[in-house]
Amino acid sequence: MRTKWCRAFPGLAEQVVQARHFVAALVAEKGPVDDATLVVSELATNAVRHSLSGAEGGWFLVVVGFGDGFIRIEVVDQGGERVPHLCDVTSQEEGGRGLLLIAACAKDWGVKNWPDGRSVWAELTWEGA
Repeated sequence: MRTKWCRAFPGLAEQVVQARHFVAALVAEKGPVDDATLVVSELATNAVRHSLSGAEGGWFLVVVGFGDGFIRIEVVDQGGERVPHLCDVTSQEEGGRGLLLIAACAKDWGVKNWPDGRSVWAELTWEGA
């Protein structure tokens, strides 16, 4: 990674918009802004809804890295009982398709577990490299 930026946000739903603005400002002249803001929006929303980050006093961290030919967006949350996974596309349930959207626009994505949480990341190709 040549350059890395990070910022912590309170674990509140309204902070997802702030995370989008943070990423958009970093990516604006360097890469795919629409895809990058979609990715951070989905990952931050999942952190707030499905992890301990959404509990009182919770937080999530957004990390944006620029490498040769790619942008990596990572959201670190405080973990929880549910493990991030791709949902069945035939399901009639509302929601649950965020990681499918990420998988469709990202070069690669994954989950890393930490002792006190986890991170979910996605890499987007960067044609400006």
